[in-house]
Amino acid sequence: MSTGGDLVIRSLEMSDLEGWAALRNCPRVQRHTLAVPYASSDSSRRILEQGLDTRRTLVAVTDGQIVGAASLESMRQRRAHVGQVGVMVHDDYTRRGIGSRLMTAILDIADNWLNLHRLELQVYTHNQEAIHLYQRFGFEIEGTLRDYAYGEGRYLDAYTMARLRPTPA
Repeated sequence: MSTGGDLVIRSLEMSDLEGWAALRNCPRVQRHTLAVPYASSDSSRRILEQGLDTRRTLVAVTDGQIVGAASLESMRQRRAHVGQVGVMVHDDYTRRGIGSRLMTAILDIADNWLNLHRLELQVYTHNQEAIHLYQRFGFEIEGTLRDYAYGEGRYLDAYTMARLRPTPA
């Protein structure tokens, strides 16, 4: 568990389900992720349960409210050196360093506990704030995924980004 000021970064627990579902239902979160409006607690529960073996999810909590989350999903077999990263911050808590705190924590797990060499993510090309965050943490754009997803009545492009951790000499 990581603390700083009144913000606590910790592992997501099943008891957090309602707060995590509320975070996923924020309009800005839906606009910048693959979440669909009006996600139920049951659908959020299924997402949590499906990734129990391979996904680590951290939450940022302040005043008892979940204001952000980050996930790291480990790949398997020949891609066991790879992790898939995702971050979301509550609409009312952007530009407060929460995304940076979550990225720092999730990268610590990837680098120092799981020995992941390659981290990947996808981000919509219109989400400049997130792109800048990821670039600050060493992620580079590797390509554009055209018509990657559908939302807000149109097809959306996304960048695929990755960060390679140098192997020790």
